Amino acid sequence: MNLLFVHQNMPGQYRELVAWLAARDRHRIVFLTQRAAPPPAPGVTVRTYRPHHSPAPEAYALSRPFEAAMGTAYGAFLAARALKEEGFSPDLILGHTGWGELTFLKDVWPAVPILGYWEYYYLAQGGPIGFDPEFPAAEAAPLTTRARNALNHLCLPVLDLGQCPTDWQMATFPKPFRQASYICHDGIRTDRLGPNPSAAVPLARLARPLTRADEVFTYMARNMEPARGFHIFMRALPAILEARPAARALLIGGSETSYGPASGESGGYRGRMERELGERVDWSRVHFLGRVPYADFQRILSISRCHVYLTVPFVLSWSLIEAMAMEATIVASDTAPVREVLRHGKTAILTDFLDPAALAARVVEVLARPADFAHLGPAARRTAVARYDFLTRTLPVHIEKINGLLPRKLAIRLPSG
Repeated sequence: MNLLFVHQNMPGQYRELVAWLAARDRHRIVFLTQRAAPPPAPGVTVRTYRPHHSPAPEAYALSRPFEAAMGTAYGAFLAARALKEEGFSPDLILGHTGWGELTFLKDVWPAVPILGYWEYYYLAQGGPIGFDPEFPAAEAAPLTTRARNALNHLCLPVLDLGQCPTDWQMATFPKPFRQASYICHDGIRTDRLGPNPSAAVPLARLARPLTRADEVFTYMARNMEPARGFHIFMRALPAILEARPAARALLIGGSETSYGPASGESGGYRGRMERELGERVDWSRVHFLGRVPYADFQRILSISRCHVYLTVPFVLSWSLIEAMAMEATIVASDTAPVREVLRHGKTAILTDFLDPAALAARVVEVLARPADFAHLGPAARRTAVARYDFLTRTLPVHIEKINGLLPRKLAIRLPSG
């Protein structure tokens, strides 16, 4: 069977699915992406494309995201047409709806079913806009938000079926989207994730590696920014470090911006918070690790006595489910996406996103009395395995839905037993 995956940042949410399918020799897989990188799995052919057009800096704000998406859409269309001219015809297309790439693929292969990934329907209320009073919404925010959803509506008739990873994210979409979609997480390989008592993390400024015997607390986000509560975490640092003089903070993440506006200040949000906190923080015990390889991420989480996950009401991070699978003791924001996967006092400690003092108090409690919270990590892992494990929970659902779009002779079979 011929499969075409489409995601501008390969492999995106398809990391596990494309690898599993590629391991079956009967599939020919092409991945269409903007990212020039090695294949996500052996046997996958990578084809890159470039946006055909990008909006000018002075482009009208209400239409700029749509203009960018159309430039991406046409770039993907040209690459798809070249694939067709080379003789490649997919039996199924799987792709993300968020950047426009799927928009014109039916014009290349009219009869080929498309399974699209819905990530978020932009909300004027109930989402990140206006959630944090420190970052008030602009007067035109409801209008620009509604305008951003034009691409979602343009994609709806293109898809034969939609997928959304969580209940909360699907609930942001209007009824027609929900009726034409199914809810199932991308899936986490919990069989490859778990507690690692022997983990050690060397740091350049320390004479010896850190281990689970050390008092380590962690924070992780793709980028250190307000949508992921970076400013809240940083403002909790002085109280945590003062109360726990042996504690060290390890922060994983880049200094760019994934969600929301850039800071506009020197050094981004990290620079802003470093200047704000100044000498109130013992910076010798704060370690900014940047973006790290996946194996290092696992080691860091394995030595963490307390892992902090914060998010405004927005898409849920894979890293939270991965931390759960590794039996991390988690202190997380009491926001709707988090409440879908974690229960306060059962699998994690939840705290008010907007209250750095409360966050500091919760982290200090966990650092000071780890035995009192030792039940949370194993319970979190049980939840991750039961609800989000790729092989046993999410893969069967995805394969069932994929098979529903294919002729019986092309049906994908799961291993028996």
